[in-house]
Amino acid sequence: MKWHSSMGQPCDESVVVSSSTTTPCSPRSAPWILAAAILGSSLAFIDGTVVNLALPALQASLGATATQIQWIVESYALFLSSLMLAGGSLGDIYGRKRVFVTGIVVFTGASMWCGVASSVDVLLIARSL
Repeated sequence: MKWHSSMGQPCDESVVVSSSTTTPCSPRSAPWILAAAILGSSLAFIDGTVVNLALPALQASLGATATQIQWIVESYALFLSSLMLAGGSLGDIYGRKRVFVTGIVVFTGASMWCGVASSVDVLLIARSL
C-alpha cells in the first residue's frame, strides 16, 4: 500500500487504529508454527556444522583431497546463502508454508543422497542442494 501525505505517516495513531486487524493463524497453532520454524532453521545449522566431525572419515573413505574436503564444507553454505533471497521471494509468491515444506523435502532428499554418495563429485553435487 502506498502512503499518501493525506493519510499520514504509517506509524501515526489514526493510521494504526484504522488498519484491519486480521491474524494469519489461530492462537492454538502459533506454538506449532514457532516449533516448526525453529526446527527447520536448526537443520541448516546442524548440517553446516556436523559435517566437520565426519571430515576425516570422508577424506579416508572417498580419497578426497584437501581442496575437495573444503568444497564439501563450503558448498552447502554457498548455496544456502545464495538461495535465501530467492526462497523469501518464492514464499511471498507461493506461500510461506508451501515453500517451507518444499525446502524441507528437498533438504531431506539431498541429505539422503549425501548419505549414499559413492564419490567426492557426487557428494559435492548433493551438498549443493
